[in-house]
Amino acid sequence: MFQTTITPKEEGQRFDKYLHRLLPNAGSAFLYKMLRKKNITLNDRKADGSEKITVGDCVKIFFAQETLSKFMGKSTDKPASTVSEYHMAYGQLQDIQIIYENEHILIADKPAGILSQKADQTDSSLNEWLIGYLLETGGISEEDLSFYKPSVCNRLDRNTSGIVLCAKTLKGAQMLGELLKERTLHKYYQLYAKGRIEEEALLEGYLHKDEKRNKVWIEPLPTLSDQVNALKAAEKDNSLIHTRYKPLRIEQDKTLLEVELITGKSHQIRAHLASVGHPLLGDYKYGDRTWNEIYRQKYGLKSQLLHAYKVEFPPLDTPFEDLSGRTFFCKLPEIFGRVSTPV
Repeated sequence: MFQTTITPKEEGQRFDKYLHRLLPNAGSAFLYKMLRKKNITLNDRKADGSEKITVGDCVKIFFAQETLSKFMGKSTDKPASTVSEYHMAYGQLQDIQIIYENEHILIADKPAGILSQKADQTDSSLNEWLIGYLLETGGISEEDLSFYKPSVCNRLDRNTSGIVLCAKTLKGAQMLGELLKERTLHKYYQLYAKGRIEEEALLEGYLHKDEKRNKVWIEPLPTLSDQVNALKAAEKDNSLIHTRYKPLRIEQDKTLLEVELITGKSHQIRAHLASVGHPLLGDYKYGDRTWNEIYRQKYGLKSQLLHAYKVEFPPLDTPFEDLSGRTFFCKLPEIFGRVSTPV
């Protein structure tokens, strides 16, 4: 017999999903058969797999050791890169700072130039750094990775810096996922936009993406007579976007803005501001190349100057009361101070 107790890293998931992770080589039909025959029990009782597991639940599996090893996959060797890539990423990406950490989540400050998640198999990203950090500090074990892999929950572009929310546990991932889906967690950015912007505004429109070119474009809101059909289309592809901004400081040729990302689409801030004539400083994909070149030559600025500097959590219940109503900040990179000098 095999017996184990559910830990905080494993709680919150359906029992059948947990079993699939514990016994990856066993098929669904076989697992449900074993549940019906009570060869697998939860807290010494018959289970159907739909139960939500909690900390302290006792799982018992009445298999022969050879059968158990087979279904757990212990007879096969793990690829050498499975865990070593995490340790490597933790050693390589040393500029990542931790803003806040508790049992379930971690808030990181990602410098520009680092990927949030892999774009290619050989990449090292914040996601691998996170797992490497937790392995190195004892936050998780290699065995824990069989049940849940800590992960980044909101991605920033490679050249966008600032706050990234990471889930250490499944419960943390579920909480962050729900807040992001319901848009009750507020995310704010700072950036320099071209021109003088003197008043706050809410931008609305429809975002469309060209997957081949990895580029988006913005369509303005339609006239009132067309809005019903347009809104139905927007709901279907989820492309209706909202971007709120307010000026913080007007300089000679640009304005420092605070932008609230209400919806969270790829390249939304960059494309939305460019569509109303205020492209981001350093943005060569959507911006003003001639203007950007002036700052590239003087300051070496080669990509968009966009920084996720603040997040605000809504009221939360146990076990997230330590995050309830809190605001976290991330200081601006020093390049913001350098480019504030008029060119």
